[in-house]
Amino acid sequence: MTLLSPQRRRLALGALIAFHILIIIASNYLVQLPITLFGWHTTWGAFSFPFIFLATDLTVRLLGKQSARQVIARVMLPALLVSYGVSVLFQEAEFRGLGALLQFNEFVLRISLASFLAYVFGQILDIQVFDRLRRLPQWWIAPSLSTVVGNLLDTFVFFAVAFWHSSNPFMAEHWVEIATVDYGVKLTVSLVLFVPLYGVLLNALLRLLAGRTTATA
Repeated sequence: MTLLSPQRRRLALGALIAFHILIIIASNYLVQLPITLFGWHTTWGAFSFPFIFLATDLTVRLLGKQSARQVIARVMLPALLVSYGVSVLFQEAEFRGLGALLQFNEFVLRISLASFLAYVFGQILDIQVFDRLRRLPQWWIAPSLSTVVGNLLDTFVFFAVAFWHSSNPFMAEHWVEIATVDYGVKLTVSLVLFVPLYGVLLNALLRLLAGRTTATA
């Protein structure tokens, strides 16, 4: 898309990178907090992570597939390191003190590595599916289907790597159930709230960019 100048494109990419890192950090913290939803086990992370798919789909639509890949490439390592530090300091919603950073924490490391792998695989699949479908006249098909498959891969890669034979007995026993419910929650939140929100934001951004382009032409 050529509506953005190089400077505005750099600013947009910088904002997206910061947003992705923030959501990953928040989700890695919230996934340690299990909740019961209608009798099923899930985590608070299910409500935060869909924001990344919303941002990625808007990036592909407005800036192109290559820019979305640049965001992923620049987010991966900073998100891994920062999310590990934050999760160690606030493990299970309890501040452990700065001394916790000096101790090796396998439980949190597995969560951070799982988040790293799930993010990369899930986002790459989301970008590929969205890019294939974004030229269809029905705008909602691309974000809906990319969200379905991207969240599926992301969720089960994350929970399998993080909690299979985990040192946390609860998560080790219930990770398949939690992953399934987590995926259901993500899908519901994404399709009911974020796909319509995607349409609203896309139209608003297109009008904003078109107006600025006209003003500077």
